[in-house]
Amino acid sequence: MQQDEKLSHLIGDIYDCALDSALWPDVLGKITRFAVGQSAALLSKDAASGTGDVHYHFGCDPRYLRLYQETYWKFDPLSPLFFVAVGEVTSTRDYMPDEEFREGRFYREWLQPQGLLDTASVVLEKSLASCAVLTVIRKEASGPVDDEMRRRMRLIIPHLRRAVLIGKAIDLRQAEAATFADTLDGLSAGMFLIDAGGRIVHANAAGHAILAAGDCLSAVGGRLVARSAAVDQALRAVFATAADGDAAVGIGGIAMPLISPDGERHVAHILPLTSGARRRAGIAYTAVAALFVHKAAVDSPSPSEVIARHFKLTPTELRVLFAIVEVGGGPEVAEALGIAESTVKTHLGRLYQKTGAGRHADLVKLVAEFSSPLVG
Repeated sequence: MQQDEKLSHLIGDIYDCALDSALWPDVLGKITRFAVGQSAALLSKDAASGTGDVHYHFGCDPRYLRLYQETYWKFDPLSPLFFVAVGEVTSTRDYMPDEEFREGRFYREWLQPQGLLDTASVVLEKSLASCAVLTVIRKEASGPVDDEMRRRMRLIIPHLRRAVLIGKAIDLRQAEAATFADTLDGLSAGMFLIDAGGRIVHANAAGHAILAAGDCLSAVGGRLVARSAAVDQALRAVFATAADGDAAVGIGGIAMPLISPDGERHVAHILPLTSGARRRAGIAYTAVAALFVHKAAVDSPSPSEVIARHFKLTPTELRVLFAIVEVGGGPEVAEALGIAESTVKTHLGRLYQKTGAGRHADLVKLVAEFSSPLVG
């Protein structure tokens, strides 16, 4: 019972971050303790370079954080996260033997000196250009990522995804409850404040434009109605359960697709307004939820994701493949990735077997072909 209450409060804190990003470091601390970790970070990774920007963090040594961003991101065994399924909790030991992991520079020079052992990472959102990732790091004394840690993280992942997507859609530092609707009126995303019966309490300018077009959403008798019967039913269910609190919203409706008759795609995200700092806004406008609607981004996979899926490559094999393209032969790749030459040779053998390539030049040509904008 105490565990359920702790989880409910944590979910509420996560949703508060959607409107006030300054809360993320404190909430990451709560996530770290809930997952039994040592530190955590919310970061984004660039699809082209693989580099990562740490936006918010908790419990991270500033010096080692700087070293990661300057140097050790390229040795991180989980750097190619672009082909990992969104919402899936992964750790280094999912992709490589423990012995191989421990011989790499990332463990020897970055994790081990801090008394750290393993990382649990989950992709919260990804596009052609980047992906948003939550990483929780575990110390040596706690042991590697285990089933219990994964279970705990899975309980909050849907809510984290929703909060990150809403925060990205509205792009606000803070929204005070007293001026909630006025503050959101200038957003390019459509915003609707909805009561438990699905009635529209308030809509911003972009929201009124969406209703006027009537392509994917409309107002019927003051109630918000989706053109798709399935989406409309899902929205009604979420609005009804939102009155019972954040946790009641559950895993459904993280990103509801809205498609107009001409094929134009929008996506809707729901933010409960019945708990936490958002409760004041809900009371002020007799609303139980805020619905944000914006045009869907093009959901095209990155070249690395396409290659990995096509040839069924592991993250380490993918790292070796792109290192071959960028730095050259086996000894240079071993130095660049911080692993033994024998390990590089092992992965090269698997790459040749999986891709049908016979030499380094063939691998370079393969990556170039998949990276072409003409490849569909």
